[in-house]
Amino acid sequence: MKKLLMLFICAMSLFNVYAQKNPVYARSSIRCMGVELDGSQTLRVQGYGRNRSDAKEQAMKNAVWAVIFDGIREGAEGCNMRPLVAEVNAKERYEDYFNLFFADNGEYKKYVSLRDTKKRSGGRSKDKLGYAYDLTIRVLRSELKARLKADNLID
Repeated sequence: MKKLLMLFICAMSLFNVYAQKNPVYARSSIRCMGVELDGSQTLRVQGYGRNRSDAKEQAMKNAVWAVIFDGIREGAEGCNMRPLVAEVNAKERYEDYFNLFFADNGEYKKYVSLRDTKKRSGGRSKDKLGYAYDLTIRVLRSELKARLKADNLID
């Protein structure tokens, strides 16, 4: 029994080392590039996926997720760094709502725009599991805030 336990612990530690070396398991990097007068934020976001379209969709989800829950920690001054949802357990409390909201081709797409992305401006890297792309994404923060207020998720 002790040998089995030691084998399990060794396997988990090796997995942990592998996961730290692989950037796919890391949280994507998000930087604020600026704020527009309409209340939207232009973000530089990294997304991972099997191909460019998967990575693009993941980058858009990451951008909206950061604006709602995490806040933007890096980037230009003047960016609204606070998350829209300040409630501590909001992810768990409204899990069903956000699962539908962030589903593939879900409602989150209404609040992102790729119109600030220039051709060939995104960095691209490849590893064993897929591709990582850097994209410039505009998040319509004021409209997103209005939606969350209308759905009684924030005050």
